[in-house]
Amino acid sequence: MNAAKEIETLIRAKYPILFLVTWEEARVQSVLEEIGTRLNRQVHTWSVTQGMNPSVSAARKDQAGKLPGELEALAQIHEAAEFTIFVLKDFHSYMRDTRVIRLMRDLAIRLRGKSQSLIILSPNLTIPTELEKEITVVEYPLPGPEEIAAQLDDVISAVSDNPQFNTQLEALDREIMIKSAQGLTKDEIESAFARSLVEFRRFNVDTILEEKKQIVRKSGLLEFYPAESSFKDVGGHDLLKEWLEKRRTSFTDKAREFGLPAPKGVLMLGVQGCGKSLVAKSIAATWHLPLLKLDVGRIFGSLVGQSEENIRKAIRVAESVAPCCLWADELEKGFAGVAGGGSGDSGTTQRVFATFLTWMQEKTKPVFLIATANDVSKLPPELLRKGRFDEIFFIDLPESPEREEIFAIHIKKRKRNLANFDLKALAAKTAGFSGAEIEQVVIGGLFNAYDKGHDLTQEDLIQEAGAQVPLSVMMAEEIDELRTWARLRARPSARRTED
Repeated sequence: MNAAKEIETLIRAKYPILFLVTWEEARVQSVLEEIGTRLNRQVHTWSVTQGMNPSVSAARKDQAGKLPGELEALAQIHEAAEFTIFVLKDFHSYMRDTRVIRLMRDLAIRLRGKSQSLIILSPNLTIPTELEKEITVVEYPLPGPEEIAAQLDDVISAVSDNPQFNTQLEALDREIMIKSAQGLTKDEIESAFARSLVEFRRFNVDTILEEKKQIVRKSGLLEFYPAESSFKDVGGHDLLKEWLEKRRTSFTDKAREFGLPAPKGVLMLGVQGCGKSLVAKSIAATWHLPLLKLDVGRIFGSLVGQSEENIRKAIRVAESVAPCCLWADELEKGFAGVAGGGSGDSGTTQRVFATFLTWMQEKTKPVFLIATANDVSKLPPELLRKGRFDEIFFIDLPESPEREEIFAIHIKKRKRNLANFDLKALAAKTAGFSGAEIEQVVIGGLFNAYDKGHDLTQEDLIQEAGAQVPLSVMMAEEIDELRTWARLRARPSARRTED
């Protein structure tokens, strides 16, 4: 049952007080006016700034100013005739007053037997204990695909006569625009469509992501990462790229009709500096989805129950901007202590982790979880079981062809001509280096060249590579242990030819 139908059913069933949780006053007000017309009921709306509109009676109008506004509103409802609907905007803040609570309890008894309904509109669900049994809560959803599609058609129709705008959309592009706009209010969607036309003279999904960025920023628990990297910026990992490319359009209706579920996520284990974070950023950019980063350190608060509420809020924010990618970097550090019982923090870490695990297993919104980890021994076994992630990939040190590709990416990024460098020789000189270490070889070579007063040369890079000691040498035992574990338990991210 959709929300509008549910509200109409509750009004007809004489539920006395409804609490509609929504940010969209104008949209819901329009729906309530339509319901009032169908049921032949007068709709009265009250706000602290406008008072009751229209007023219930001339007699009560003469009493204006003798009572506080919130009490006067309830007094008017008490004296109103049948076949009326009262809408109170942002009334939740007054429900801490004992007089308001008592009046509302009296009204609930009176309204049950009459064709009257009291509706509270607010984005904040705050109900005093005394009124919990009197109030019925309805969460009014944000616009769905059909409403967004109609809104998009309205915008196209409004500018169709203006030749400076290109409003043509392929079927897949149209679906991406509509799905990207889910999680926004009607006004936010309209603003995003208008901004797209003004800025690009066509519809661009990036403007939708900009609107969603605001939602994430206001939460304070998640970070929004701009789509700056793509798979062409990632060297190697051909098997992982193929796996991700097959799921590029998996959030579309066509995929649902084919019988495919929305992908849950991927866990990337591996050696530090081998591109896990870069791959995470590239997934979101390639799939044209917003990338949110979960910083577990922000989740834990000092007050009792604050951490558990923060993880639930972070999940709600991620789901509100879905479809999206949620990136949990270095997961084993964020939930350190879970395997040890969490006794040091009275079990807070365990409870937060349990909430996160349950959401991973049961989530229905299209939030693709991208988790990374370096130390697999610190990951609790329940995180690794099937059903939490679609796949677990092991990110190993790059082989010679991958090192060539990584050198090429970083040399081109620094605007140097690849023809001046022997990539095979550079790859041979950097056996055992990670992608991050190869980047530092290029940066170090640039510093050497700048200090000597000439442009970057092959010799600068060779000299810098010889001076560095890679992590694979400093932590050889730990990396060998990680490789042994992953060989039987995880899927390789690239085809391997070297031992």
